[in-house]
Amino acid sequence: MKTPWTDLVDKKCPLPEYPRPQMVRDKWMNLNGIWDYCITDKSVKRPDYFDGEILVPFSIESPLSGVEKPLYPNNRLWYRKIFAVPSEWKDDRVILHFGAVDWQCKVYVNKELVGSHSGGYCPFSFDVTDYLFEGNNEISLCVYDPTDKGWQQRGKQVLRPHGFWYTATSGIWQTVWMEPVSKTHIESIRLTPDIDEGFINIKTSLSDYKNASVFAKIISKGNEIFSSKIDFDENIKIDDIHLWSPEDPFLYDLALIVLVDGKPVDSILSYFGMRKYSIEKDENDIPRLCLNNEPYFQNGLLDQGYWCDGVLTPPTDEAMIYDIETMKNLGFNMLRKHIKVEPARWYYHCDRLGMLVWQDMVSGGEFVGFMTASVYPTLHIKCRDDNYHRFKRDEKKWRDDYRAELDDMLNTLYNYVSICCWVPFNEGWGQFDSLEISEHIKKVDPSRFVDHASGWHDQGGPDFKSLHVYFRPVIMPKLDGRPFCLTEFGGYSRKISDHVFNEKKSFGYKFFTTKESLTEGYKKLFEKQIIPLIPKGLCATVYTQVSDVELEVNGILTYDRTHMKIDEDVIKSINERMKY
Repeated sequence: MKTPWTDLVDKKCPLPEYPRPQMVRDKWMNLNGIWDYCITDKSVKRPDYFDGEILVPFSIESPLSGVEKPLYPNNRLWYRKIFAVPSEWKDDRVILHFGAVDWQCKVYVNKELVGSHSGGYCPFSFDVTDYLFEGNNEISLCVYDPTDKGWQQRGKQVLRPHGFWYTATSGIWQTVWMEPVSKTHIESIRLTPDIDEGFINIKTSLSDYKNASVFAKIISKGNEIFSSKIDFDENIKIDDIHLWSPEDPFLYDLALIVLVDGKPVDSILSYFGMRKYSIEKDENDIPRLCLNNEPYFQNGLLDQGYWCDGVLTPPTDEAMIYDIETMKNLGFNMLRKHIKVEPARWYYHCDRLGMLVWQDMVSGGEFVGFMTASVYPTLHIKCRDDNYHRFKRDEKKWRDDYRAELDDMLNTLYNYVSICCWVPFNEGWGQFDSLEISEHIKKVDPSRFVDHASGWHDQGGPDFKSLHVYFRPVIMPKLDGRPFCLTEFGGYSRKISDHVFNEKKSFGYKFFTTKESLTEGYKKLFEKQIIPLIPKGLCATVYTQVSDVELEVNGILTYDRTHMKIDEDVIKSINERMKY
């Protein structure tokens, strides 16, 4: 299958856009494009030859990679790229960045090990300055990824796709790039808005603080509203605040300049939005989700971020934008990013276009078993999640790895304006100590909601009563002081021949044969079961889903993004009524 963007991918440099929109520097080098690859036995220390070429950053399993081969647990995947460092970088430190590599990798420059990394969904980097030569240089990677034969966080990836389990993504699957920096440079920033007190808090972390200071500029609608030296942890007053919302996604521009002994040595461009997420009771004493201190109904979709040509990697920037804009134009205001961390530019587009985001943590661990996953939830039996054996989290190192990758995700995505909720666990999958973990998330980030156990095995934690309903009518549960959110439902399905992943096999929750019948079923679901619950306490909905994914055919869009399977005007009409 192809998407409308498949043939538009630049084979010399796919995804050429600057990969980190919240920390932009002028000088950088995109290393996407043709690399050498080979698959070896795990015993091989270094390959003597390479099998062929692969298009980075598309995973080896994806059609766009040009390889489309699986990686098995007894294999190692090797990459090689020859590059030259620009001569004008000779006095700088050179940082090598990887947007994401799944799962464990070792990185070599000119055959010297510069570092290793575990975790398949978040960025990492190494200072490679001391390993570089004049002229040509070589980057090589060795990757290990056991997919569902391991215990690591892997999302819905399996070696044998079936039902709602999808093709694996191994190796490099986000942009690889380099940038020159001075010895003293900004390593990270942390931006926290406070609309009640009227300030933006800026925390700046530097590589070296000796004789260093930071100068900040804030731009609003092209006008400079702040320009001054700031502390490394500074509250900056914002007068006449322009609030961010999906209806008015206003962003302030931010420039930070690092000075050493009064001379500028580093600068970045960033942005922020002034908004607040909170829970308050309405006039009927019902807890409601609020945006900027006002009740705000969150009308969303499950968004798994899979592509028939790139698997986890979107083919182009325009493809990412299309999904977000299409759902926004239909009247949805929220996407639940399901068990995947997207490239940074996806969140940037949600920030600037105005789309709220619920961000799932990537699930991992072994399958919890039919009883825990299906029978107990159907019978409304809740299981304590400190029983590590029941939830297949027996080994402490497995739980420690989850916590480390969770913190990595929280820190990586903290600054994005549109993210309003963290979802650490989904449907009991690898769930453990969810009360403790949700409180940890609240400590790290008190500014956002937490859906501590989405779907079932609710431990009574923050912040929602969160239900998934597919095979039975949606009814109002007994409220317990927390907002009620329907965090998965629907899944109404329809196959369109020549626009499905597999003509013979498919998966869905309720099937329809025509656009008219699917539209009527969708309309009836919302009018009879969903809309009447809003005045009674329903605060958010997550319909399944944005697009078909492989065998799963319950998307509003087909997997190739060429057909909308439900009448557009009906969706818009219903969404106009999805509010308090």
